[in-house]
Amino acid sequence: MSAPLYQMKAEFFKTLGHPARIRVLELLSEREHAVAEMLPEVGIEPAHLSQQLAILRRANLVASRKEGPAVYYALTSPQIAELLRVARTILSGVLAGQQELLASLQSGPHPTQPPA
Repeated sequence: MSAPLYQMKAEFFKTLGHPARIRVLELLSEREHAVAEMLPEVGIEPAHLSQQLAILRRANLVASRKEGPAVYYALTSPQIAELLRVARTILSGVLAGQQELLASLQSGPHPTQPPA
């Protein structure tokens, strides 16, 4: 019997749960990249990047191809880029709400100070 859908979704989001993997997916949302191109953009050691790419490959989120000595990676679906855009929109809304709350707290009277 296969796992329930909610469990599969949780595993999917766990796969996305690392900053380096998110950065790789963001880069690949723009275009195919060689591993050497991603290294300075992701800012981790080559062995660590290789591990992160392997995790994404096992999850079928990226595909690789070899051209000479270079290995190139691409997203397996444009919906991955769409998911990252949706996440950015959600986070922008959350951060905007937090900024509004912070601004209202900073502009109101402080409980330890009497109102002016």
